[in-house]
Amino acid sequence: MSGPEEQFIQLTKATDLVPESTVENVYNQLKPVPPSFLIGKWNGGDIDTGHIGHKLLKEMKWAGKDFRSVDDGDPIMVHDAEGNRVWKEDWGHCSLREVVYRGVTSTAMIYDQKPIFDHFRYVSDDMVAGAMDTPKLFGAKGTYYFYLTRRSSSSL
Repeated sequence: MSGPEEQFIQLTKATDLVPESTVENVYNQLKPVPPSFLIGKWNGGDIDTGHIGHKLLKEMKWAGKDFRSVDDGDPIMVHDAEGNRVWKEDWGHCSLREVVYRGVTSTAMIYDQKPIFDHFRYVSDDMVAGAMDTPKLFGAKGTYYFYLTRRSSSSL
């Protein structure tokens, strides 16, 4: 049987709705990442579990996240009308901190203007799994699961 990293990668390729409990089970087995690991520019994608975040980020043309340092990042990068990757200002900036989530100390991205914590786990040197904790936003229940893939230097 494949490990949790390979299982998560397979979930990112799903074209149908995936039960949240399936993603949660795999996510909870992934290893932590230190804040410094996330410095750089990342493309974003998600796993459709039926969470409202899937629809909202698709509508805003979510492109990913950029982290210049552990204290300075752009949590929501989008594609504008011309296809350029730009910062979505009304979502503010963010910082990266080590936080205990589901019993594991790993990196969380903390929005400076929204009640959101994004918790990250290691999948590969170029991919992290994310769990967006949004209990006071969107009236959403459950966890929004997403992933980030490191942008190559040629696409920066």
